[in-house]
Formats: sequence, structure tokens, C-alpha cells
Amino acid sequence: MTAGKDPLPPYFNIDPAQAAARLPDPIDTARFAKAAAFAAKGREDLAKRGYAPDGQKRLRRFSTWEICKYLIPVAPAHFRRVLKKNAELPQGVGEGNTKWFSLQDVLTLRHHFAAEGAAGREYLPWRPKGLPAKVIAVSNFKGGTSKTTTAAHLAMSAALDGYRVLTIDLDSQGSLTSIMGGVVEDEWQTAFPLLAKDYARALEAENKVRAAAGDPPLPLDETLTEALKVSPRNLIQSTHWPNIDLLGAQLNLYWAEFQVPVWRMGLRSWSLWDALSNALESEGILDEYDLIFLDTPPALGYLTINALAAADILLVPLGASFLEFDSTGRFFDMLYSTFASIEEGENAARRRAGLPDIKFEWDAVRAVITRFDAAQQTDLANVVQAYFGDFMTTFRQDMTAMVGQAGEQVNGIYEADYREFNRDTYVRGRETFDHTWAEVKELILGTWWRDLHMADEAQAEEDQPNG
Repeated sequence: MTAGKDPLPPYFNIDPAQAAARLPDPIDTARFAKAAAFAAKGREDLAKRGYAPDGQKRLRRFSTWEICKYLIPVAPAHFRRVLKKNAELPQGVGEGNTKWFSLQDVLTLRHHFAAEGAAGREYLPWRPKGLPAKVIAVSNFKGGTSKTTTAAHLAMSAALDGYRVLTIDLDSQGSLTSIMGGVVEDEWQTAFPLLAKDYARALEAENKVRAAAGDPPLPLDETLTEALKVSPRNLIQSTHWPNIDLLGAQLNLYWAEFQVPVWRMGLRSWSLWDALSNALESEGILDEYDLIFLDTPPALGYLTINALAAADILLVPLGASFLEFDSTGRFFDMLYSTFASIEEGENAARRRAGLPDIKFEWDAVRAVITRFDAAQQTDLANVVQAYFGDFMTTFRQDMTAMVGQAGEQVNGIYEADYREFNRDTYVRGRETFDHTWAEVKELILGTWWRDLHMADEAQAEEDQPNG
């Protein structure tokens, strides 16, 4: 190199012979299995950073300060007086004024204050009787948008608020399952048998028609026969959160993307997009929970289509970058193309049969800006806000040190003990998800309210005398 000249970039003067000498032997398929085995071991080790020594996930306890600031609207002094007066209530553990309570304790205390506390306070979240759970899908077909993180934290927010929550992981990567501490051995413990069961039921109905016409039946193979025996209750597992349950996922769930179109070709009349909706409704799951959160794969495949068709509310996380804005716009375009095509194809056949048209509708759709850095991304976030308009939430989820640290421990920020942080750091970290939950909760309550009044109006019309 000549003195005084800048060194060349590292991609100049690479010696091909030396490069070849550094290469390993050619890679065969067995090497992938070895890499996968190492990754599985590493994934297990990393996931259990946030677990107890016995390998189980446990939810931490909540202090008097946290309960009175975030969970139950009551002054700390009054909270302590109520506990002292009612010895049968959970008393917490610890010395002095700082007591620590399990979330189950908090749920018990919520109900006590709702029955005995001051009128007009929101000790329990509003939930109209007689209406089904609201289903919220969190989806985008670009990876890395904090889709799973958003779904998990919204589920935890809702649980802390007192709702009964079901989380359904439809992504074969199983990240939500890991966060919730789920154990899923194979595809028969995922949503796959629910899709298979819906197809099997459609086949049974078709075979009744064929039998009446004297035609031979369509075969029910072993997979479909077994699926008919499956109930969602056999698949749903409890978690370390007392009011969050999980229908988990693992790698084999991805086979649904190949099997569903094969089933559809075998029976064109099968409404494949309704399989998950039918499972939730026909099995009574919508009546057992208040809110159901669906985490979808980062692709618009058959699992995602089922999630979107089942959803009342669609949330679309994206970062404040051009590529994520562009990808999300294409995602909306793909949603239009997919569901408009289904409507067009199905309604043509339904009109010939004298049946009413089908129409896909969602109570609300919102795009949520995640991992937001106000110092560098405000201008682009404002552009995204301007173009997506009323599809956007007003609050942007900040990326904080607490969020990053919780992610390293495979935990949600609500699972992190605030004593591990500076108090202000904890408050800021929690605040970013509290604000998102507030906007989503407003959508949920508003749509429930609208449903309730529509039901009342429909009942009033039925009760009107004829003529």
C-alpha cells in the first residue's frame, strides 16, 4: 500500500484460492437437521431465562403501589384499611406497608371493591352480558413489525384490566407460545385439527346430499376422522397468567398451508376461511372468554385468512420506516384483492342457488406504529399518519430500554419486576403499552356498545305488532 493513501475497502483484493481454502465441505441436507437441533437447544435455553428454576413460567407478584396506581382505582391508605377490616380478603405477603399480591389476589380484590366500593369507580372492566367475545387479529405480512409483541402485551393488558383472555398462536414459529410459556408437542395440539374438523363436517354434510342423490360418498381419511373427535377445550392450555389461556403453535402447524388448499380442491363448496370462526362459535369458546387475540404468520396464507375472517377488529403493527409503510400498503391491497375475490366467487354461486350474498366486515381496523424513536422518526411517522388517516392509532409505541430488556428475557414488560429498573424507566416503559391498550380498549368497548344497541333495536322491531 502506498504511504499516505487510504486503505481500500475490504471487498477489494480477495484471493480466490484463499477464499476456497476457508470453505467447508459442501452442505448436505443432514447439516440442516444438525443446525436445527442446535437452534432448538439454544431456543429452549434462552426462552427459560425468564422461567423459574423448575422450568415453569410463573407470573410475579404485584405491589400495593402498582395495584393502586395501575390496576384498582383506590388510594393506598384506603386499600390498606379495607384489607385490615376484611381478614378474609387476600392480605398479600411481605413486611410493613409494602405487600405483594398475586394476580389472582388482584382479581379477587377487584370483585370485592366492585361489590363494596364507591359507586362510579371502574373496579371491573365493562363487558355487556349476552354478547360474544371480541376477536382481535394482529397481522401484517412483513416480519419484524412487533406483531407478536403487540399481541402478547395487549393480551396481558386486558388480563390486568380484569378480562378473561384467550390467545391463539397461528404462527408456526410459535413466538407467542414461548412468551406465554406454552408447551406444544405436535400439530395436533395447535389450531390444525380445528381446521380439519371443519372440513370433515363439511364432508359429512356433503355426503348426506350425495347419499340422497344415490352418489358414492367422499372419503373421510384417518386425519379427518380423528379431527372430528377434537374439541378446542382439549387444545387450550392454561398459562402462568390466571386469566389468560393459550391455543399454541409449533413448526408442524405450517403444514396447514399445504393441506387446506388440497381439502378445498376436494370439496369446492367448503368455506375454508370460516373454519376458525366456526370452531370458536360452534364450540362455545366465544362465550367463555371476553377477548380473543390472534397472532398470525407474517404472510397472507390460509391461516392468516382464517384469522382475519374470524376477527372483529384488525390491528396492523408497522415501524416508522419507508419499507414497512410500503409493505403495509401492499398488505392492505392484498387484503382487498383476497377478500373481494372470495366475495365475488362465492356470491356468484350463492345467487344461482337463491342464497343471500356474503360480505366480510370488520368493526374497526387500526395500524399501530411500533418501536418508535421520536428523535429520528417523527417526520416519517407523520407522513404515515397522513396517508393512512383514520386507519391509524394516535399513539405511537416508543422503543424503551425496558422493552428491550424484557424481550431478552422472553417476557412481556408487565411481567418485569419494576424493582429491576429505575422507577421512571419502568413508568415510561409501561406507559407505551398502556396507551396502546387504551386505544384498543376504546375500540372494543365502542363496538360492544354498538352491538348491544343494534341488538336492542332488532329486538324492538321484532316486538312491534304486525300492521
